Amino acid sequence: MNKTGAFEISFAWLFAILVGGFILFLAIFASVKLIGVGEQEVSAKTSKEIGILLNPLETGFESARSASFTLPSETRIFGSCDLEGSFGRQLIGVSQKSFNQWVETDLEVQFLNKFIFNEEFVEGKKFYIFSKPFNFPFKVGDLIYLSSQNYCFLDAPDHIAREVENLNQKNLLVGNCTDPSIKVCFSSESECNMEVDYSGKSVKKSSGTMYFEEDSLMYAAIFSERGVYECQVQRLMKKIDQLSQVYQNKMIITSREGCDSNLESDLGALRSLVNQVGSSANLGINLRTTVDGIEDKNKFSSECKLW
Repeated sequence: MNKTGAFEISFAWLFAILVGGFILFLAIFASVKLIGVGEQEVSAKTSKEIGILLNPLETGFESARSASFTLPSETRIFGSCDLEGSFGRQLIGVSQKSFNQWVETDLEVQFLNKFIFNEEFVEGKKFYIFSKPFNFPFKVGDLIYLSSQNYCFLDAPDHIAREVENLNQKNLLVGNCTDPSIKVCFSSESECNMEVDYSGKSVKKSSGTMYFEEDSLMYAAIFSERGVYECQVQRLMKKIDQLSQVYQNKMIITSREGCDSNLESDLGALRSLVNQVGSSANLGINLRTTVDGIEDKNKFSSECKLW
């Protein structure tokens, strides 16, 4: 009898422990899920806020503009893009540290009117951004460069060195490099992280060689991973195509009023060429010549300028 009673008491305790453990497991599981959902919502909200913070950099000014922002916790910002729609889309995703672990999320916020250039991801608490307009031949958009590491420019052309210094951006150095910093060389150096061939219009780095037209695209190649750069170049070409059509339509209206800029065939040629740009390597002499010709014609059109 004593043995049976002892067995019954042990079984009751065992049953209570199992049920209690199961309830505790459910409570912990639900809490983790709720925390995870909450952290993903915070990441999505942060992504959207970052996009909004970039708005003041999108201006009509020709000069570069700089700013910075700080987030409360260690953050990774993932900037990418796709080519859906007329202009493609800018995507921003954020991963933040929680309990010393990176919170993984596939939530991304999208923008149609932004062109952000960055490495695969940019990590830190303080982030630096500056923008520069891309004109080709008319203004296509403001290119935004996102970074958190130090960059050091060596042997840059005088106008590039002055522009970088005038930005007064703490993570951009000219000449006097500090460690650690990413060395951007405009001449052959054995210890460079990347090499800019300014006359050949190319930037060579570990992710590959990227080609550029205009200084705004040169900065884009310096601050971005190759896949991001090539995707954004494709988006810019799509926008040039759409804007060229807008200016063609505008020219039809102005010509009826006796103001003909005589650019219809040139804009048609530009649209044809940008649609053939499969990568930055196709930003070659034919496209450059056409853009320069359109720019000159519009400049000397007196009161019949399209832009």
